[in-house]
Amino acid sequence: MIKLYDNGVYLVNGKEIVEDTPDSAAILAQKYGSAPSKQEAAKGTMAYGILEAHNTSGNMENLQIKFDKLTSHDITFVGIIQTARASGMEKFPIPYVLTNCHNSLCAVGGTINEDDHMFGLSCAKKYGGMYVPPHQAVIHQFAREMLAGGGKMILGSDSHTRYGALGTMAMGEGGPELVKQLLNRTYDIARPDVVAIYLTGKPQKGVGPQDIALAIIGAVFHNGYVKNKVMEFVGDGVANLSADFRIGVDVMTTETTCLSSIWTTDDQIKEFYEIHKRPEEYKELKPADVAYYDGMVYVDLSEIKPMIAMPFHPSNVYTIEELNANLTDILEDVEKKAQVSLDNNHIKYSLKDKIRNGKLYVEQGVIAGCAGGGFENICDAADILRGKFIGADEFSLSVYPSSQPVFMELVKNGTIADLMQTGATVRSAFCGPCFGAGDVPPNNGLSIRHSTRNFPNREGSKVTNGQIASVALMDARSIAATAANQGYLTAATDIDVTFRKPNYFFDSTIYENRVYDGIGKADPNVEIKFGPNIKDWPEMSALTENMVLKVVSEIHDPVTTTDELIPSGETSSFRSNPLGLAEFTLSRKDPEYVGKAKAVQKGEKARIAGEDIFAALPEIKEVFDTIHEKFSAEPRETQIGSLIYAVKPGDGSAREQAASCQKVLGGMANIAKEYATKRYRSNLINWGMLPFLYPDDIPFENGDYIFIKDIKKAVQQKEEVIHAYVVGKGMKEFTLRLGDLTDDERDIIVKGCLINYYRAG
Repeated sequence: MIKLYDNGVYLVNGKEIVEDTPDSAAILAQKYGSAPSKQEAAKGTMAYGILEAHNTSGNMENLQIKFDKLTSHDITFVGIIQTARASGMEKFPIPYVLTNCHNSLCAVGGTINEDDHMFGLSCAKKYGGMYVPPHQAVIHQFAREMLAGGGKMILGSDSHTRYGALGTMAMGEGGPELVKQLLNRTYDIARPDVVAIYLTGKPQKGVGPQDIALAIIGAVFHNGYVKNKVMEFVGDGVANLSADFRIGVDVMTTETTCLSSIWTTDDQIKEFYEIHKRPEEYKELKPADVAYYDGMVYVDLSEIKPMIAMPFHPSNVYTIEELNANLTDILEDVEKKAQVSLDNNHIKYSLKDKIRNGKLYVEQGVIAGCAGGGFENICDAADILRGKFIGADEFSLSVYPSSQPVFMELVKNGTIADLMQTGATVRSAFCGPCFGAGDVPPNNGLSIRHSTRNFPNREGSKVTNGQIASVALMDARSIAATAANQGYLTAATDIDVTFRKPNYFFDSTIYENRVYDGIGKADPNVEIKFGPNIKDWPEMSALTENMVLKVVSEIHDPVTTTDELIPSGETSSFRSNPLGLAEFTLSRKDPEYVGKAKAVQKGEKARIAGEDIFAALPEIKEVFDTIHEKFSAEPRETQIGSLIYAVKPGDGSAREQAASCQKVLGGMANIAKEYATKRYRSNLINWGMLPFLYPDDIPFENGDYIFIKDIKKAVQQKEEVIHAYVVGKGMKEFTLRLGDLTDDERDIIVKGCLINYYRAG
């Protein structure tokens, strides 16, 4: 059972809940003898204390955060370091860990993936960082094992940067936010709301962390209950969860669109740090005697059943029991929802044809990554499968331990042998199945995965090539139960099993002998190794007084993911090449986008070069002629660019390329009803793009030009309303807004991007 409180709540002694009502002060005073103000009680959350300790502004309403550590993987660190170098960085001022877990297969693009790895190693030597070679660990498992610390803050360039279960407030953001830290700047945000996630009870046997996570996601995603807020896990139920279990729930909080997470800590977390030979990093965390939360999600763990998130979103949740009981109706509904996401009439997408003898048959199971590849998940899956076989039909099962130390212990205790005997295959630590670079299902295939996301095409299919497959998210235990039934969907609670729960022993020598640790040992004499695919960012122009923008893509899906803005999978090999990667922008959503954006960009390039704008972009002459009937706007002093309209863009990954690829192609703005995540909006801003808001039905169409008058002045002078005009037969006026922007963010937009901002000093 999950309940969302309509109001804020006071949590007393970590147990008693008093809802915020006109009578709450009296109730607190009567029951507990004191009634602190709401403002004072808000300081009693764990999140407030950690944020206060890392805030440098002196003002807890407007935070300027300095993080303790940074971490990136191999499809983000090249761009981050290139941006920081271009902005004047000489060494890493805080510990920065470069892991290699996304392009580690080096299977696409020739040498270019390994070139990125060598770039990372040379930069770790030159600037004083840590380098984790491919196949050693997925980014978040390494951070749990070697970086997390009680009361600390970590910033990562991956959206699933979540270590709250270990007492570490961690955030996933686009690369430019890490660049700011590398340049001794700060992470600037208004103090976020904090929502209590009150856990009570104990999970049923067979229910795993993904089940709890999916149930919470299903309850809070669509209503935005925790959007851009901190989820703070409290309650008596926390003690009933192992450290591994808590980690498995915590990592999935990203899919709620929250900002970060933090949990109460106890002896189980203390033991985790002791096992990993870092006992000094443990810190007991709990709310104050009276703590105020801006909302509460009440979760009775004992009532959560095995869950499944159907395509194409982690919030599209059902219990497995419910799905099996209503197969035809639910699958038909999922197919209808899928057509909205696929937006392609040429693709035949069907799930009902997977019903065999009244049961749902799936072609593939995967247990992997930062969510599924943990020690406890894999041990429990092996217990369910021991002595059984996955069969010789279409169904396959692959398992990816999250790190080499986890893998080694699974080998030592016999779990790997048990899995292999069933017909499952075991792979190295690799994030590929989470973003379409490994274990791609067959066309029209359905894969069940204990991984992080199931967005369209994230499993590696290509709609534009007529390929479509899909992923349903499940817990490792129910995936194993399904594998034990050779591909027929089965809940783990329906399996008779004894879970052995073996102890975990961490062997640190694996990292000691293989990971390069140069933190605090920068050597400026080291030469950086550049592969042929590693390119500098192109020059980007500053904002002008007025601007003319052409709408080149119009997306009316309820939510647009970063995977749709810039696909993952094989495109990851080009993340080090801004121009090369940009060719894939919106390729699976709007294949005409790149050509249209480039055509408009010719006008801006001609303007900057002092060439004939009208020769480069003939259609713009008529646009300016119409503008000049009402306003004075010198073409040579008016920025020309493209824009995308989407209802709610930016759900999903922290990847800055979802924004930077648009900018590289001349994109100057997005218009949206709202932005799905703070990190996507931040990426737009850091790449000098205007994050416009327009909540109503849009007055323009794809292909229209929009004139925005006095935009530079509006940004600089913090004007709330921005006047824009659809240019056609006359000038149709409408108004846009930018929402809250810090002074630095305004300056970044005016200067054209973060690199320009730092170059200007």
